[in-house]
Amino acid sequence: MSAGETIRAYYDAFNRGDVEDFLALLAEDVVHDINQGGREVGREAFRAFLERMNRSYRETLTDIAILEGADGTRGAAEFIVHGEYLQTDAGLPEARGQKYVLPAGAFFEIRDGKVARITNYYNLNDWIAQVGG
Repeated sequence: MSAGETIRAYYDAFNRGDVEDFLALLAEDVVHDINQGGREVGREAFRAFLERMNRSYRETLTDIAILEGADGTRGAAEFIVHGEYLQTDAGLPEARGQKYVLPAGAFFEIRDGKVARITNYYNLNDWIAQVGG
């Protein structure tokens, strides 16, 4: 599978809410750089991150544009997040079912057909303004 195909499968699984297919696309030692946050390493750390996210947010990604590096080991995606804030996330404004629409992007490193690194980016201040923080 090419880098672009891997990234497409990653977002397809995300939009289906298929956590197991999603996690199967990650290298065991995946590096996850969280937007304006820390770095987590490993598939199980990513599973725990997804569980936290799924408790607080319901999101669908649209308008996904995927770019693939010439050597097939790196790629990027830009997309629009359509979400609903379900449960208050620690350190963030109170959740009341607010809806939001947010442009976002991600950078990927692909190794042996798996996501070895993902770095996510979105404008947190824009999100806070949309949910009434």
